[in-house]
Amino acid sequence: MSVPEPTPLLAGTTAPPAEIYDVALLDLDGVVYVGPDAVPGVPDALASARSAGMRLGFVTNNAARTPEQVAEHLTELGVSAAPDDVITSSQAAATVVAESFGAGARVLPVGGPGVAAALTAAGLTVVARAEDGPVAVVQGYGREVGWTQLAEAVVAVRNGARHVATNADATIPSPRGPLPGNGAMVSVVREVTGQPPLVTGKPDPAMHAECVRRTGARRPLVVGDRLDTDIEGARRAGAASLLVLTGVTDPALLLAAPPEHRPDLLAADAAGLLSRHSAVTLVRGSWRCGAWTAHAGEGEDVLALEVAATAEDAAGDGLDGLRALCAAHWARHPDGGAQARVVASGAQARAAVDRWGLEAPPGEERWPG
Repeated sequence: MSVPEPTPLLAGTTAPPAEIYDVALLDLDGVVYVGPDAVPGVPDALASARSAGMRLGFVTNNAARTPEQVAEHLTELGVSAAPDDVITSSQAAATVVAESFGAGARVLPVGGPGVAAALTAAGLTVVARAEDGPVAVVQGYGREVGWTQLAEAVVAVRNGARHVATNADATIPSPRGPLPGNGAMVSVVREVTGQPPLVTGKPDPAMHAECVRRTGARRPLVVGDRLDTDIEGARRAGAASLLVLTGVTDPALLLAAPPEHRPDLLAADAAGLLSRHSAVTLVRGSWRCGAWTAHAGEGEDVLALEVAATAEDAAGDGLDGLRALCAAHWARHPDGGAQARVVASGAQARAAVDRWGLEAPPGEERWPG
């Protein structure tokens, strides 16, 4: 699989992604559902993507549940899924441990039932205590993880067991806002033992290697809401990526993204699999996407945005202006990390920038124009 050219968001697509890529590797939390509920419109969009010939793989760093449980939940939400369609970070961790220590190796699981189930399925021997002599501790997310499990993990790692984390996500999305994720619990074991864990979930290439192995993808498209796991993981694995704005990433975070966190495609939600994505072009020093134009403004972090079209012409998927802003800001700050402030010209541009939650420069509390 070749690494994509480093021109995120610029190329766009000549057809809907569902007609270009053979498999969509979809993150779950923040992409297909948030909390217990499906993202509005996504079940129908995924059904349409399947009808267009795209296969779906459901990929999650959340190791709490088994593939059977995840598939059942997806089906309840209106997304047809079988256990074989689900790839969890527990499975990636189990594969890495089995390859490192061999079949039958003793492993201590920390997390929800999905962790132990994946270890067993990989031919490893699950143990319950540090005194059982595990060669590895595999730690994944679980709502019931508490002091007892963490203490057992600490003792095992101190005794020489390899600490393997299914992922290092500090937070998980929820209807109440971000909540502690597996990374927060992993940090407890790391801080007490002083041993850095081996992380096998996204963005580690082991996770996407597991996805490709299980789905047989030849041209996968990673669909995610997190820059530091989904998008970076896709880039490290040499796969194309589609960022959706239904989870933890907002436009301000996207604009400040370093190169490894910049997606190839951008959509409001997973329905972006079904529509063509506009390209961004450089025209006389300004970045143009559809009817929208962005260019550097006065000041290191200031961008100017304008739209030269009627409201109907400029509508599209509502993100062409943001694509142009990203291209302009990334060209000015190739290493990322810079906050963007936007001067918007005209009512349509002002409404879009307000909708994206972007700031005006100091002294521009009232939009010009």
